[in-house]
Amino acid sequence: MTKQPEKILEKIISQIKNNTYNMPTFISDEQILNKIHIVTKCLNNRSGVRLLMATSLAKIAQPDIDIRKPYTEINGEGTYSGRHFDENYITPFINKYELPCNDTTAFLTPAFRNINQTLTLDMELVGRPREMYKAVIELLNDVQTGKITAESLLSQVIYDLIKIKNENQQRLKSLLDNLENAGGIPLSSEQILTLIKQHLQCKGSSRLPVLVVAAAYKAAEQQLGEQIMPLESHNAADEQTGCLGDIEITLINDDKIVTSYEMKQKRVTRDDLERALHKILNQNMHINNYIFITTEPIDPEVEEYSKYLYELTKGIEFAILDCLGFLKHFLHLFHRIRINYLNEYQTLLLAEPASAVSQELKEAFLSLRQVAETNSF
Repeated sequence: MTKQPEKILEKIISQIKNNTYNMPTFISDEQILNKIHIVTKCLNNRSGVRLLMATSLAKIAQPDIDIRKPYTEINGEGTYSGRHFDENYITPFINKYELPCNDTTAFLTPAFRNINQTLTLDMELVGRPREMYKAVIELLNDVQTGKITAESLLSQVIYDLIKIKNENQQRLKSLLDNLENAGGIPLSSEQILTLIKQHLQCKGSSRLPVLVVAAAYKAAEQQLGEQIMPLESHNAADEQTGCLGDIEITLINDDKIVTSYEMKQKRVTRDDLERALHKILNQNMHINNYIFITTEPIDPEVEEYSKYLYELTKGIEFAILDCLGFLKHFLHLFHRIRINYLNEYQTLLLAEPASAVSQELKEAFLSLRQVAETNSF
């Protein structure tokens, strides 16, 4: 490897940051620039932008490779592992600078997985939007045929991502400023419940039940004498992290887990309970509670089975709770800190990476809260 990938990335972002007030364009060809924008601005599918970053970085680091061959299964010369560059260099880079990308490699997405042929212009990747995939293929060929350099491509992609990030932050700041001027009396517990319910009904809300419960423990930490462990990535499997569930609770100043929560956006089944039991037994843990939070109706037979597990485990309680029911009880039980709860939820929400909670979902909450508080007189 002739050049160190980390240094390549740092050099490019340093050049971009040093020209903040003279926003550069690294590609002069309008057609090529338009293709890059098709990929970088495709917010509902971020696999293309990660693939462009990984492959162009590989080409800069190893000039002799064929950028169109990012799979070691491809026969012939010039092949390389695009996934290696994606996972080992692009992932830490986008996390460090909080760039609007998925936090998982592009090479595990259906369209870019298990390919054993060169990504030539006559190849059609199966996925949506088709225009984005077509642009990716064409850009790789533009680099390989010398129409643009890999460094120009990577620089333009990173510049676009920084611009999108800055625009997103500015929109959130504007919404937060408007929220501060909303006025009105503090929202009631029932108004907060309605607000969260509306947010849960938004598209792409699978991460939100975790935040609903986490915010409760954040807000009432001193009253409960319990604290929440750091939240794991939205896409991280329990087997990878070693966690029992999506949320783990310990006593303050203690690292022993007393309660574990698992979130479900579907009905909790007996199989779910048995998998949870299997995890507990495998890790040889004796917690107090294992709680399922669901956004779907609770099956009475499954709920009855959960009670049986208390005797089976000699003291571990399994419970299934409705997400909004949990929140309603919490807000009325801790009525005096209900606004603290809402603020904690907002803080957790805005801190989530775009791969877990989209920009649109963050903006939706701030807009919904502003409407609620403006009308609260």
